[in-house]
Amino acid sequence: MGTRRALVTGGTRGIGAATVIALIEAGDEVIVTGRSPSAQVPQGCRYLTCDLADPKALREFSRIVEGLEISVLINNAGINKIGAISEYDVDDFNRIQHVNVTAPFVLCKAAIPSMQRRQFGRIVNITSIFSVVSKPGRSAYSASKSGLLGLTRALALEVAADNILINCVAPGIVDTELTHSVLGDKGIAELRSLVPMGRLATSDEIAKYIRFLASEENTYMTGQNLVVDGGFTCA
Repeated sequence: MGTRRALVTGGTRGIGAATVIALIEAGDEVIVTGRSPSAQVPQGCRYLTCDLADPKALREFSRIVEGLEISVLINNAGINKIGAISEYDVDDFNRIQHVNVTAPFVLCKAAIPSMQRRQFGRIVNITSIFSVVSKPGRSAYSASKSGLLGLTRALALEVAADNILINCVAPGIVDTELTHSVLGDKGIAELRSLVPMGRLATSDEIAKYIRFLASEENTYMTGQNLVVDGGFTCA
């Protein structure tokens, strides 16, 4: 179908940045979003600023997405905060739901009509192992990622007949800047010890699975949550 246009949210670092590279290597034209007014992105990419936590900015950005005629949407941007419910601020809970669930919903709503007109689309929502299992202190994050999985399954059913395939990738513990900032060295060491493969995933490894689900090679898989975790959820 020629060069496809892809949009990757939160594509300036970690899994998002690795996904951008993977899609470029597949021959896609890639648009990257981030919160900073400017960011370093691979040559040839278009960069758009959007703070998905800001409802007004999200609405304005969704109108831009409506006109982009994208074929691939990767809802990668997400935030997290660990804490006991007795100490958790409701505003923090709501912010996590807004970025991790509401923003993907809004962007799917903006992107799907043009995909339906072309009878082709691939959407990959990045969930987490904590969409299928959880640990203490992850109430807000697990709620958001479980919600994103539910959104994915429902939307996949709505648009399957239009050749729009919507799936999730659920990464395990990935060696990223966000992981280190949220968990710290002690938390990372604790979780690493629970991974049967004995190591964290790399962003490049996760990006390969995202690229497959977003590709034309994926012709029949939709509504699924592909868990890539080194065996963590099986142990």
